Amino acid sequence: MGKDERKGARRDRNLRSFKRVPELGYYFVVTDARETEVNYLHGFRDSITLELRDRLVLRVLTASTFSLLEKCLEMAAVEPQYRKPWIIFDRDQVKDFDQIIANAEQKNVSVGWSNPCLEIWFHAYLAEMPINAISGKCIEAFASAYRKTTGNRYNKTDADIYRKLCKLGDERTAINTAKRRYQQYDSSVQPSKMLSATTLYMLIDEIRRKTEAQE
Repeated sequence: MGKDERKGARRDRNLRSFKRVPELGYYFVVTDARETEVNYLHGFRDSITLELRDRLVLRVLTASTFSLLEKCLEMAAVEPQYRKPWIIFDRDQVKDFDQIIANAEQKNVSVGWSNPCLEIWFHAYLAEMPINAISGKCIEAFASAYRKTTGNRYNKTDADIYRKLCKLGDERTAINTAKRRYQQYDSSVQPSKMLSATTLYMLIDEIRRKTEAQE
């Protein structure tokens, strides 16, 4: 076989590998955070056993807040029947928070929002979700609880945050705590009014249930 033919054969194998559909799903997440959410999600992904990692894909990308949905839809356009698209972002100071969520849901994109910030989800690992309307206060509350429990300072850029949270508390407890808080609100209440709530637990719960069923 000639050199060009060998190259062609190699490209075909790569293409076949790319098109292989993971049995448990191909999740791709677009977030507007550069570190905290990304580090957490990468840690969660890496916690999946090696035996299952080729059966479930979790890919994390970043984009600006106002281009989250656009970026996600671009990805969804490639073999959409195999993809499970999510966007993840905090309320914080986002003006069009509710509208971004509504637009995503209309496009069949799942949303893992946190109000006011991701740390309210982290706090759920301690089976608590203190009511805070301001991100700074929410972060301070979690940092205080984290230091009290571990003796260490909370670092928003900690690349090992997922493992530390699981050591700090319990993931199933976090999921159940966040679920109870979310269900306390009437379905007519806008996400921006759901103080100290998050839907990120839905993504974690869905993937964890799939992997646990196979272990």
